[in-house]
Amino acid sequence: MNPTIELLKSHRSIRKFTGKKIPEDLLRELIRAGQCAATSNHVQAYSIIHVIDPENRRKIAELAGGQDYIADCSDFLVFCADMRRSTDAAGRAGADVVRGMTEQLLVATIDTSLMAQNVAIAAESEGLGLCYIGGIRNNPADISEILRLPEHVYPVFGMCLGYPDQNPEVKPRLPVEAILREDYYSDARDEELVAGFDRTMNEYYRERTGGNKDTTWSEQLKPLFTSKLRPHMRDFLRKCGFEMK
Repeated sequence: MNPTIELLKSHRSIRKFTGKKIPEDLLRELIRAGQCAATSNHVQAYSIIHVIDPENRRKIAELAGGQDYIADCSDFLVFCADMRRSTDAAGRAGADVVRGMTEQLLVATIDTSLMAQNVAIAAESEGLGLCYIGGIRNNPADISEILRLPEHVYPVFGMCLGYPDQNPEVKPRLPVEAILREDYYSDARDEELVAGFDRTMNEYYRERTGGNKDTTWSEQLKPLFTSKLRPHMRDFLRKCGFEMK
């Protein structure tokens, strides 16, 4: 495999960082690399908040579920889906702008995700480690207030960046056969393939924890579809101007 594919396949979430700071010029280059990601109709529907203030980072760490590495990493970014800049620009150009469409929410969220993944790959190519922070959506209204986000902008996730102070194993992924369909969707082998992956993940968890974590991929999914559903997100997004019309 070529070095780019090897880099992609070596991704790990890093939650422990050294005290070394990322040079400002390197951080800006990572953001520029992020901007080179594909973007729907060149809308570039994202903004990134570089959270520098230590007190704000501490508050966000608490609001995101007590994730202390938000405060400890070299740099913390919040990636925001942003339909304000582009719709304002279209309005100034003379358009009778329609806002709040579901498609606009999708475009902004997808653009933001693609941009962030470019930043992640660029960071790892420079020897940096990172961890996405979906816990931003635990309390998105409070975090939006801290970041002073305007209407038509919402925080999708955060990203911790820094120089790794740990070397975790790469977490296994589902076999390609479980996600790659030919010509049409078929789940005929899903039960078999998931059962095999459950065994793989059980072995991974047991080895990583010295036998203290005896679970499977399927077991780990249970709270995601029962208790960790973030039912507040629909009303929050509507209050942000994403009416999903």
